[in-house]
Amino acid sequence: MESQPAPFVPPAPSPRTKPPSTLEMMRIVYRNPLELWGEPSYNEPWINIENTIGGPLVIANDPGLIRHVLVDNAKNYKMARVRQKILRPILRDGLLTAEGAVWRRSRKAMAPVFTPRHIAGFAKPMLERSRAFVERYEDAAGPVDVSRDMTLLTFDILAETLFSGEIAGEPGSFAEQVDRLFETMGRVDPLDLLGAPDWLPRITRLLGRNSLTFFRNIVAETMALRKEKMARGSDVPEDFLTLLLRAEGPEGLTREEIEDNIITFIGAGHETTARALGWTIYCLAEAPWEREKVEAEIDAVLAREPDPVNWLDAMPLTRAAFEEALRLYPPAPSINREAIAEDRYQDLTIVKGAQVLVMPWTVHRHRALWDNPEAFIPSRFHPGNRETLDRYQYLPFGAGPRVCIGATFAMQEAVIALAILLSRFRFDTLPETKPWPVQKLTTQPQGGLPMRVSRR
Repeated sequence: MESQPAPFVPPAPSPRTKPPSTLEMMRIVYRNPLELWGEPSYNEPWINIENTIGGPLVIANDPGLIRHVLVDNAKNYKMARVRQKILRPILRDGLLTAEGAVWRRSRKAMAPVFTPRHIAGFAKPMLERSRAFVERYEDAAGPVDVSRDMTLLTFDILAETLFSGEIAGEPGSFAEQVDRLFETMGRVDPLDLLGAPDWLPRITRLLGRNSLTFFRNIVAETMALRKEKMARGSDVPEDFLTLLLRAEGPEGLTREEIEDNIITFIGAGHETTARALGWTIYCLAEAPWEREKVEAEIDAVLAREPDPVNWLDAMPLTRAAFEEALRLYPPAPSINREAIAEDRYQDLTIVKGAQVLVMPWTVHRHRALWDNPEAFIPSRFHPGNRETLDRYQYLPFGAGPRVCIGATFAMQEAVIALAILLSRFRFDTLPETKPWPVQKLTTQPQGGLPMRVSRR
C-alpha cells in the first residue's frame, strides 16, 4: 500500500523566541506584522500586556474569549484606533469601518443583495466570467503570476455580479492601483503606533494618495453612469449598485456613504478572495497528492452537474482545500477591537481602553487548537471533520455582528473559479516561486506567485 507523503508546510515566519526592542517592533510592524508574533501567541490562550506603546493590549487566542469579545459582549468593543487610522482614510464610512447608526444603515441597505437566493443567482455570471478568463492560459508561453491573475479574475466576477459589468475604467490598470494602494496606505504607519496627532503627515498616506484618487474617480464615474440610466427611465439591472443608489435619501444612505461602500466592495471584496485563491493554487501545486483528489472531484462533478449553483455542496474536497488555504493564509489576518468599559473573562481583566487583538493568523496556527498547525492538510475540513471545529477557532470571515456579509458569496465564487481553472489547466511552481506571506491589509505573497500553466 502506498504511503501518504508528509504534508506540505508552506512558508511562514517562525515564532519569535524573544520580544523585539521598541524600534525593532516599529520596523517589523511597518514591514510585515506577521513577523512580530512570538511563541506565546501560538501556545497561550491569551496574553495580557499592560505596557505597550499604544497602551494595554490583550491578544485573544482562546475560542471562548474570542466569542466573548466578538459576540456575547460585542457591545463593549469598538473598532480599535490603529485599525481605523489605516482603513478610514481609504474606506471612510464603508461597511468595514463605519460604526453605530451609519454601520447599521449600510448593513441593512446591503442585506438583500447577500441573501442565499440572490447569491445563488450570481452562480451563472461567476461561471461565465471564469470561463472567459481561463481562455488566456490557452496560449500562455511563459510563467504567469497567479497572484496578479486572481486579482483580475475576481475583479471580473465582482464587476459582473455586483455591478453588471458597468464599472468604469480598465481592469489591468485597476489591478496595479490595488497593489499600489495596499502597498502604501494598507500598512501600519509608525506614527499611528506612537499615537502621534492626526495633523502630522503620514508618509504611507502621502504615497497612496494618487491610487486613492484613482479609485474615487472610478466610483464617481460608475455611479454617474448608472444614475443617468435611472433618470432616463432605462432598464437597469437590480444589482448591488442599483440597490445602493435607490437607498439614497434622508432615511437611507448619503451619497458619500454609497461611494464609500462601493470602494469597500471593489477594494476589499475582491482582493480577499483573490489572495485566498492564489494561496490555494500554490498549496495544491506543492501538494500534488492533494491536487489529484481535487481534480478528480472537479472532473466528476462537471461531468454530471451543469448548474454551478450546486457546486459548492457537490465539491467538498475543493472547498476543503480552499478553506485550508484560508486557515494558513487568512486574507484578514487581524481583528482589532478596543474595550469601551472594563470587562472580565474568567480570570482575565480587560481594562477600559485596552486594545484587544483577535489574530486569525495566530489562532489558525495555535498549537492548542490544531494538530500539525503549520502544514497544509485539507482533510481538516472534509465532511465529518469540519463539524468538530469550534466556531471560534476558525475565523476567515470574522464573527459576530460584523461577520463578513459576503462570506457565502466568496465561498461560491472560489469553488466555481477553482473548478473552471483546475478542470482545464494544471499550475506548477517554478524554482523562482518563493512566496513570503506579508500583511498589507490582506495576507499577500511577496514576490507574487510565478507558476507554469499547462493544459491538463
